[in-house]
Amino acid sequence: MAKQFEFDDSSVVVVIGSGAGGGTVANELAQKGIDVVCLEAGSRLTLADVENSPPVMDAKMGWHDKRIGEFLWVCKTVGGTTMRWSAVTPRLQEHEFRALSTYGQIDAGTSLIDWPVTLEELAPYYDKAELKMGVSGTHGIPLSEETNNYKVFKAGAKLAGYKQVTSGRMAINPVARDGRPGCQQISFCHAGCAIGAKWSTLYTEIPRAEQSEHFELRANSMAVRINHDKTGKVTGVLYRDQSGELHEQKARAVCVAGNVVETARILLNSDSAMFPQGLANSSGQVGRNYMRHTFGAAMAVMPEAVNLHRGARQTGILHDEQGHDPSRGFAGGYQLQAIGGDPHTMSNTMGGWGSEHTIFMENYTKLAALFITGEDPAESENRITLHDTERDTNGLPVPVIKYRNHENTNAMRDHAIAASRQIYESLGALHFWGGDAPIGCHNMGVARMSANPKDGVTNRWGQAHDVPNLFVSDGSVFSSSGAGNPTLTIVALAIRQADHIAERMKQKML
Repeated sequence: MAKQFEFDDSSVVVVIGSGAGGGTVANELAQKGIDVVCLEAGSRLTLADVENSPPVMDAKMGWHDKRIGEFLWVCKTVGGTTMRWSAVTPRLQEHEFRALSTYGQIDAGTSLIDWPVTLEELAPYYDKAELKMGVSGTHGIPLSEETNNYKVFKAGAKLAGYKQVTSGRMAINPVARDGRPGCQQISFCHAGCAIGAKWSTLYTEIPRAEQSEHFELRANSMAVRINHDKTGKVTGVLYRDQSGELHEQKARAVCVAGNVVETARILLNSDSAMFPQGLANSSGQVGRNYMRHTFGAAMAVMPEAVNLHRGARQTGILHDEQGHDPSRGFAGGYQLQAIGGDPHTMSNTMGGWGSEHTIFMENYTKLAALFITGEDPAESENRITLHDTERDTNGLPVPVIKYRNHENTNAMRDHAIAASRQIYESLGALHFWGGDAPIGCHNMGVARMSANPKDGVTNRWGQAHDVPNLFVSDGSVFSSSGAGNPTLTIVALAIRQADHIAERMKQKML
């Protein structure tokens, strides 16, 4: 029987969110014998609930509560967006931890800082995260299987002169490992993995935490507010259960991992006389510096069939363009990643209309495609705020998401599209399309780590500068975005944070 804690048990750590950051920090703490209550706004699915249909699964697990402004492609379910992600897991490179030192302040609109953590410090936690997640091509784990789409990508990249191309760095088991099967190349990875070969906290971290007897998951529990005492320490979390009833779970410490929008919202909504701008927000930085990568996509109609829908959704990365080379006309770098998709997804990527679109959809089996992801410079005005008057069904202020592409982003995308064209045309592509992919994923930065408390919200441990027993455990703490997908770094930071919390507790400092 699952562990159950009393509402007035102030010895527990409350974790808000069960995705990559929340699920990991919760399990790591539970394995150390620390009692944890995890509040998840969504419901708990099983593998039997997973269907190979992105629209059907979006209805089951997508976050559809009202938001104003930019659309964010995230999940409201146990496991969070680890149910939807494509499982690409590169490490940040050394220069990406030092954005300000490496690039300078790009212009008056940017707000770049360096991380208060180095790659050298994070390296052992990257190792632990890769082993936990089963990242292909690392620690003796085989490379991912090469799909047809990846083979086209690799061949074109080599003809174009690129050298750093790999089918590794995917957190999808290439062979059976750690109680999960090997990938069967079913595709539809962003609809959820029907067999559990892809790493998700739903069927890894959460069940293991439950087995520890130091963990309780409360699904369908929407966190509303974090309370604090007269000294400024957090004392508990107010949440609304499935029936709409409000409860307060007392807490020794709180870890927030709501995937930027919900992380920013609960901190801003937890204002008080002591914290008039929102909890942990004396700097005014909560919600600011929202980053989500330079995104783009490219497709080509090849001379022969590719069948990019067969096999894992993403199966390869080109790293050559990830370095900083200002001669290209922009700061930072980008990755190109082989990506497949069903006709619905590919059609939407192109905009779903027009004669050019028709050519590509009529030749769907001959399509090859890739995804562009690159460094997104922090800007203070890219931010998440709360609407002054509008409330959602939980009585919470509706989040307002403001985001614009920086000129550095546009220049980077143009360069990446030209590189993509070269890759496919080197193989005789008949038609080529490249453009923006305005999707709100890879979300980062709204409670960023900073050496100077005036520049951010949290310190090098993801611990709030203002509140010693409040932690942020998701991508919100990123000081800069880097070029590659953020989930591996989120997990590495969560493992490191759990070690820090446990040590602070041992020293009776929490």
